[in-house]
Amino acid sequence: MIDIDNGRRQADRATGLTGEQAARALERFGPNRLPVGASPSFIKVLALQFLSPLIYILMGSAVLSALISEITDALFIAVVLMLNGIVGAIQEYSAGKSAAALRALEQPHATVIRDGARQTIDAAGLVPDDLVLLESGERVPADIHLIDVNGLQCDEAAHTGESRAVAKDAGDLVFAGTIVTRGRARGLVVATGSRTELGRIAGAIQERSSAKPPLMIRMEDFTRLIAVSVGVAIVFLIAVGLWRQMPIGELLTMSIGLAVSAIPEGLPIAITVALAIGMRRMAKVNVVVRNLPAVESLGSCTMIATDKTGTLTLNELTVTDICLPDDSHWLFDTGADPIAGGIHNGDGAHGPATQAVQRLLLAASLPNEGEITRNHGGGLDQMGDTVDVALLAAAHKGGLSKRDLMDRYRLEKRIPYEPELKYAASFHLDKDHVHIFVKGAPEMLRTMCGTMQVGDQTVPVDHALLHRQMDAMTRRGLRVLAFAEGRLAHSCNGDYGDHMLFDLNFLGFAGMQDPIRPEVPAALAACRTAGIEVAVITGDDPRTATVIAREAGLVFAPEDVATGDQVAEALAVGESVLDELTRHVRVFARMKPDHKLAVVRSLARNGHYVAVTGDGVNDAPALKHAHVGVAMGRAGTDVAKESADIILTDDNFASIVAGIREGRVAYSNIRKVVFMLVSTGAAEVLIFLFAMILGTPMPLTAVQLLWLNLVTNGGQDVALVTEPAEGDELQRPVRRPEESLFDPLMIRRIVVATLLMGGGGFGLFYWLISTGTSEFAARNLLLVLFVLFENFQCINSRSERRSVFRQSLLSNPFLLIGIIGSQALHMGAMYMPGLNNLLGVAPISPEQWLWLLVLASGLLAVSEFEKIIYRRQLAARL
Repeated sequence: MIDIDNGRRQADRATGLTGEQAARALERFGPNRLPVGASPSFIKVLALQFLSPLIYILMGSAVLSALISEITDALFIAVVLMLNGIVGAIQEYSAGKSAAALRALEQPHATVIRDGARQTIDAAGLVPDDLVLLESGERVPADIHLIDVNGLQCDEAAHTGESRAVAKDAGDLVFAGTIVTRGRARGLVVATGSRTELGRIAGAIQERSSAKPPLMIRMEDFTRLIAVSVGVAIVFLIAVGLWRQMPIGELLTMSIGLAVSAIPEGLPIAITVALAIGMRRMAKVNVVVRNLPAVESLGSCTMIATDKTGTLTLNELTVTDICLPDDSHWLFDTGADPIAGGIHNGDGAHGPATQAVQRLLLAASLPNEGEITRNHGGGLDQMGDTVDVALLAAAHKGGLSKRDLMDRYRLEKRIPYEPELKYAASFHLDKDHVHIFVKGAPEMLRTMCGTMQVGDQTVPVDHALLHRQMDAMTRRGLRVLAFAEGRLAHSCNGDYGDHMLFDLNFLGFAGMQDPIRPEVPAALAACRTAGIEVAVITGDDPRTATVIAREAGLVFAPEDVATGDQVAEALAVGESVLDELTRHVRVFARMKPDHKLAVVRSLARNGHYVAVTGDGVNDAPALKHAHVGVAMGRAGTDVAKESADIILTDDNFASIVAGIREGRVAYSNIRKVVFMLVSTGAAEVLIFLFAMILGTPMPLTAVQLLWLNLVTNGGQDVALVTEPAEGDELQRPVRRPEESLFDPLMIRRIVVATLLMGGGGFGLFYWLISTGTSEFAARNLLLVLFVLFENFQCINSRSERRSVFRQSLLSNPFLLIGIIGSQALHMGAMYMPGLNNLLGVAPISPEQWLWLLVLASGLLAVSEFEKIIYRRQLAARL
């Protein structure tokens, strides 16, 4: 940080830096941006496509083919591997660029004085010694030393976690990322970018959590399984071949064919496409994904640890009701428009507010520094503290306008609200006296009042009654303010001050609440159905947190509420004590950032896959260490966004649930592709094993197998990951992170399909060879049969439980194009000179097409029968 006391500054406090000075400083200090990890280059992404045991096996197959003089096979495998890697790299690199583009949408600006003129510049162009102007509602763009201040208050929640605005004076520092809630100021930049307090925190949390996404874990397990299985199968094949005294060259050729058939070469591309599609679908529901694996990770969540303010609630403080000293209650209409609606009494009858209500709303409006006006576009322009704006909106519903009131009551003096004072007051001159209006904390105003207003009468204040009223409102989770008024004679000679705030007349209470987002209860209900638990972590007091959580629809027992102090005490005893606490507690109140991080780690130790929401710098450690960090797009700081895996552009809890649904869709589509590729690959392996055992020629060549797996099947598997949602994703049981990709259902379906395709395919090949058909013709017909098998298996893979006859092919036109395209490619290869010789294919008769089609359709019939059995088993369990 620049020394703010050295007195040797380039900037003139009136004219600011010159353009030349700013350019030199920018060159020296760099842009005013937070440190961000560099994106990998395309070459690096391409290289990563080849770091897989499955790719190593295929590379070895290509080398072996070359060594045994099968140069055509070797070149074909090498070309296919390179094309596969390039396509995969393009998909992954493009997806990363798309995510980066979404993150770059927010471009903050700053107002500076340069060359003696006021200018608005990109905040990235700020440099030390720049003279910056700050106004209410703006985010502080750098660390700034204040030199001129006019009633400045800053919300430092992004740094400290405390939501209370902090008053600032000349000589104070304001930090990058905080928000000006009131007043104006002028100051000199003392630090930018990574040199700010925000930047130092960002630099300290660059290291991510070591937890791997579930999909990565499952794919690593799957890769090892395939690699081991291929190795075992090759050893078995060679052992049997040696026992039967087969030539080494033939054994190597068959081994290469077996390896090529077993490895799902198209799977990496299909997974990347599935995640990229999921990322784009999530963006449509206001969920921006910063890295591709987070698409599926969000769908794997078993616990959401969510903030309250702005996520479960609208983050729009609203006055809901008024309680007068005569025990009457008045309620305000609430809705999307803060100033629309009116006021009605406790019986629900609308009508003009009584004089007592009018006096209270007068006291809410005049000692008020907020502003709320409707602009030309029909929207609202709001300035000032959220409490002040909420009070002005309530006054508007009661028929009062601050602008009209200020014309009627001439302002003589205002005592602005200060956290230390806990009240605000204003003095207004009338014809023969001075009006005093006060608003603030109930405990402060009750000490200032000697009387209270009951109807038309002024009676001695009843403290027991007021305490009872306030307690009843607080128990409902309302934030309560009190209001009072008084009169002074003109003889005070303008000596207005807090020494005059005594023997006032108490007017009543106003209860305020940040309303629950209308869509949140349904989202929480969806979480319960989906098996996802939700915990609320907030800095509010336990009573308010409990009320809000229940209104949101969270189901929990009274003992399932804990405070930050309880979390700290449990952690001090030991992690096991905290883990026992977090097993049942679902509302955490009065929480500090270190408490939040401890709870997140504890939930993970308890076996949960945790998504955590946050918006402040202080939330960054929890976002980093969560399995899925979810930052707020509107209220979130840059550090929080950079720490997160996902950003909610609307700060809405319901968007998390929508994102989880899309994550489950992506995972479901990946399972569909895995099922299709593994079953067809296993069927190809099976025909090789049958051939080895029965001593027949090699049923398919390595080139033919690659043609099947990557060309005719390649378009279909990619099209399969574009499948739309089936509609019941949030009704399915939650997936545990450690759950294998190959559950009993998947294994059963693979076994059935493998036996049908492998047994049927080899049966055809064996019959053809036995009846005198040449090897060329037999392989040609077997290859056509497997293309048809792939077509039917692709259709069968669209759902694990729904009948194919209940799914229109038109609902996924890409799949229809993929199926037709695979047939068109293979037919084209039959007639294309050169390619038909390379693949060993030739045209067949219509009769042959027909009976091959009938034989392949048996796969669909048996699969439909297997789905009927599964649906009945599922219904019996329910």
